[in-house]
Amino acid sequence: MTTSTSTHTVPEHYRHSVIAHVMVDGAHAAIDFYGRAFGAEELFRIDGPEGRVVHAEVGIEGSVFMLGDAEGPLFGGPTVLGGTTVGLHVFVADVDALTRRAVAAGAELLSPPADQFHGDRTAMLRDPFGHVWVFLTHLEDLTPEEITRRARGVFTEE
Repeated sequence: MTTSTSTHTVPEHYRHSVIAHVMVDGAHAAIDFYGRAFGAEELFRIDGPEGRVVHAEVGIEGSVFMLGDAEGPLFGGPTVLGGTTVGLHVFVADVDALTRRAVAAGAELLSPPADQFHGDRTAMLRDPFGHVWVFLTHLEDLTPEEITRRARGVFTEE
């Protein structure tokens, strides 16, 4: 058995991120769907008993998330829990193309691609497993002050 050591306490591909760990009922099917809908790539997977996915890592245009089969009521997916309060945000090169692909694969379109006050073109989708995905294509660099100024016009009546 070969072991390796690292001088980094956080692997580079996890640095400066909160890594989502998506729990689903049917992880194999979810990985397949994410590939068809979002162009996701399975980076690696650990299979467990009875064909369940203990842990997998999946990438979408360089962003990595973790995935596994839901285990009981504490770690159930959105369909077990009656919904979700979390949106998974992923920046992509072409939000319009990804949205068309995802809808064709069976994702529910919650909000079509549109330019937003924060400088990104954004679309919102729900996958068949109940997770909400927010895909964004960055359009312009803005200062926090400019974003706040623009937001006032969106969220208040000025």
